[in-house]
Amino acid sequence: MLEEGKKSYKTHQVISDPLYGSVLVSKFINHVMRRGEKSIARNLVYESFEKIKEKAKKEPLEVFENAISNVSPDQEVRSKRVGGATYQVPMKVNKKRSTSLAMRWIVDSARKKKGKKMSERLLEELLSASNNEGEAIKKKETMHKMAKANKAFAYLAK
Repeated sequence: MLEEGKKSYKTHQVISDPLYGSVLVSKFINHVMRRGEKSIARNLVYESFEKIKEKAKKEPLEVFENAISNVSPDQEVRSKRVGGATYQVPMKVNKKRSTSLAMRWIVDSARKKKGKKMSERLLEELLSASNNEGEAIKKKETMHKMAKANKAFAYLAK
């Protein structure tokens, strides 16, 4: 039963990608995609996965899943208005949002790097994230620090 004020949404079923048979990879391709050009995004992701196989001598799907789990945040801060003041309230992040944030951060940090092909930037970011390094990991740590600093307002979470 839904809580009062909460809406239920139909979730879109993402079809697993043809090469690796993983829904997670398919969602990642959707995050990389721009202007609806899925074939370009798919080629970028597959190219970076091939380079992972060559460079790291590991299974690309394993490296990818490890990177996503390392970057996925446990807590985040949300703004909550109480009276006239706005507080940053730390809250737990559900699994779906957590993986979505992780993918977004990895793609964003790869896009911010300049000078190389996007597939190489994705490769570097995925490898560094799987080793608990890189820009996306810093973003996660920053979010956790903010949640820890605002622990005093945790009682406002509902």
